[in-house]
Amino acid sequence: MTASALAGELRLPLFTIRLDTLITRFMGETAAKLRLVFDQVASVRGVYLFDEFDAIGGHRTAGNDVGEMRRVLNSFLQFLEETNSTDSLVVCATNHPELLDRALFRRFDDALEYGLPDDAAVRAVLAARLGRFKGARMAWSKIVEAAHGLSQADLVRAADEVIKGAILDDQKAVSTESLLAALTERRMVRETLASFTEK
Repeated sequence: MTASALAGELRLPLFTIRLDTLITRFMGETAAKLRLVFDQVASVRGVYLFDEFDAIGGHRTAGNDVGEMRRVLNSFLQFLEETNSTDSLVVCATNHPELLDRALFRRFDDALEYGLPDDAAVRAVLAARLGRFKGARMAWSKIVEAAHGLSQADLVRAADEVIKGAILDDQKAVSTESLLAALTERRMVRETLASFTEK
């Protein structure tokens, strides 16, 4: 969303670099594809988003590191240092900043961290996402309490689920109960995923 907002404010095209098409199993091919991306950065002004960047930006000293990915990261760092005549923006996003190589932080002008939303932000995100489907008598204190610990993405998914349900049930607004159920479901998904990563 940040990359999209930057592109909108600057009136520039947004290009999302899909790492599944960039990373290959052949030695040297990933770095060659990365070179093509940075050639594009240098020739077409825009906002270039590398999502899930920890896939190529991980610590070069990690015990499970693959030599090829270390070379890819070295290439990325060198490409970032090149003069950019287009003033394009390169944006990298990750949910795991602790996995990133420290050298990356010296190459970027800014590093932004988005924490979990506070009570006011929870209400603002949900109200904005629900839009015209927002019920007239929503129990916001219960909703905000149910949303504690959930991310902005979790809130958006919960809101989308209840909107979808309202449309299918031919309802003009969502109920507090349906939103509470969707938030509870998002929390269960988050806890399940967390239990997998802890094992």
